[in-house]
Amino acid sequence: MDHLDALEAQSVYILREAFNKFDRLGMLWSLGKDSNVMVWLARKAFLGHVPFPLMFCDTGKKFPEMYEFQKKYAAEWGVKLLVRECPPIEEIDPTLPPATRSAARKTEALKRLIAEQDMQAVIAGIRRDEEATRAKERVFSPRGENAEWDFRDQPPEFWDQFKTDFAPGTHIRIHPILHWTELDIWRYIQREKIPLVSLYYSKNGKRYRSLGDQDITFPIESEASTIEEIIAELEATTIAERSGRAMDHEAEDAFERLRTAGYM
Repeated sequence: MDHLDALEAQSVYILREAFNKFDRLGMLWSLGKDSNVMVWLARKAFLGHVPFPLMFCDTGKKFPEMYEFQKKYAAEWGVKLLVRECPPIEEIDPTLPPATRSAARKTEALKRLIAEQDMQAVIAGIRRDEEATRAKERVFSPRGENAEWDFRDQPPEFWDQFKTDFAPGTHIRIHPILHWTELDIWRYIQREKIPLVSLYYSKNGKRYRSLGDQDITFPIESEASTIEEIIAELEATTIAERSGRAMDHEAEDAFERLRTAGYM
């Protein structure tokens, strides 16, 4: 078993544990590379079928290529897709910095979707190496009644022993690729030939390393137009993955405030 096999096996184990434990379960599908790897892993875990709905919080500001990708692969993969429109910016905390406030629309949409579907748990495709606040996460992460996350009070997870029994009313976020790195993701995409939104590949000397809304996500300078070239680029870079996300350049505590309030 090589490194990617080991990563895959652990993620499949986590997904099966989640499905076994929670009756009302959903998976976030942001259409990004991590999210598509997560859906791919779910299809592997359950013999080609995703046995829970995929959830999409629509800001109305995604790139056209993302909406086209969603339409094509929702049909091709045969998934049940739940779409919830995000509330207007006027309903979001005005004390947040502009880009963070815009991103927080997804938090509110997700909370409402969870309440509408009465979901016990939601699977999300975050990774510890992606951002400092996410490095504090657990694989099975308890949330308050309104999806609040207390990063100072998280259950220990030693030797892949995950706590899955929580008090009634506790909402759970499950992170099956938390232990992966950005390079792991791309090497797995290469091995498995996982389809991606075309914006990840260079066009006219620029490509997107991380995808979000059009108005708060920016491309990087890059000539990498194939997976092999992207992997070589990442092996040499010292620039942070989310450098093209506007909210990551705002107030130091902005992202932590988002995560504490229930952001993906």
